[in-house]
Amino acid sequence: MHRTKIRVAEDALDANQTIARANRDDFDRAGVAVVNLMSAPGAGKTTLLERAIEGLDGLRVGVLEGDVQGSIDADRIAHLHVPVTQLNTDPGFGGECHLDANMVRSALPEVPLGEIDLLAIENVGNLVCPAEFRVGEDARAMVCAVTEGEDKPLKYPLMFRTCELIVVNKIDLLPHLDFDLDRLLTNIETVNPTATVLTTSARGGEGVDAWREWLAGVAGRRPA
Repeated sequence: MHRTKIRVAEDALDANQTIARANRDDFDRAGVAVVNLMSAPGAGKTTLLERAIEGLDGLRVGVLEGDVQGSIDADRIAHLHVPVTQLNTDPGFGGECHLDANMVRSALPEVPLGEIDLLAIENVGNLVCPAEFRVGEDARAMVCAVTEGEDKPLKYPLMFRTCELIVVNKIDLLPHLDFDLDRLLTNIETVNPTATVLTTSARGGEGVDAWREWLAGVAGRRPA
């Protein structure tokens, strides 16, 4: 029984990889760079996207918003007059707590790939499942808020290990928290010593320029 469960999981991940490659082929044909943005709920993904989009002059950005239900975050992004596509996992995908390659593929007909240079996929808020499923992205980034505690890289290592950028957000709250930033950074380095780490305050603006530059750099990896 144990081996059967492992085989089922392997088959599901293999199928996901096949669809992720198909997504990637579509992105490549359109010349669109893709960032898979992940975090726990409430870490500040949407606010950081808003701040970045406001200053990415000359770069055409689109957003694919993943949520279980509703369009609250998509509505916020839409006010910036960029293409936004809402992808809900409930009810069509059983209310899953992540986006996988098949879900993203189902939404691609609604994404104007020919009109954008960079697609930001804002994944469902979760530190576990989203890390397991590639969706055809060029790069992965995650947001970790200081309100979550210093131990998260050690408790959820796969999420931290699979991202090339880790954004430590809400540093404006540090004076009000019993939080050791150096310990968090050490824990991140223990799990993923090659990751780029940025400290930001989406509310106050600290570090947002560096976050914006990183996104522009991902887009710059694609040939014109």
